[in-house]
Amino acid sequence: MAIGLKKKRRIQLIVIGFVLMAVATTLIGYAGKDGIEFFRSPSQVVEKTPPATETFRIGGLVKEGSLVREGTTARFVVTDTNADVPVVFTGILPDLFSEGTGMIGTGKLIDGTFEAREILAKHDENYMPKEVADALKEQGVYQPSAE
Repeated sequence: MAIGLKKKRRIQLIVIGFVLMAVATTLIGYAGKDGIEFFRSPSQVVEKTPPATETFRIGGLVKEGSLVREGTTARFVVTDTNADVPVVFTGILPDLFSEGTGMIGTGKLIDGTFEAREILAKHDENYMPKEVADALKEQGVYQPSAE
């Protein structure tokens, strides 16, 4: 039984379409894998230490009395009151960054110290990043301010 030329051509186009979609999906997944940064609280970092090659976000409160500035390098401790993680950041900290405030940092954990490449701080008295608030609520520590 012979397959007609039109039917054969249609099958070829469908197969080529599926192959192109598979290649495009693979390329998008590969390109996006470095853009995914998981959020962790200090308790989660202490409980299960991520590999030094993994970039992730850590958030919590800047521990009182821990901020030390040495030129453009800042060292401090981020806490969720159950666990503490030392942080080092070289660059300009946000204007509203201070001890006792919420922060999120992006970077890697190297030899027990989180080396941040970016630091974000709260923007007013009533704001705390959602990930930080959720992590503190999980610990039973977060008290939202009355509005």
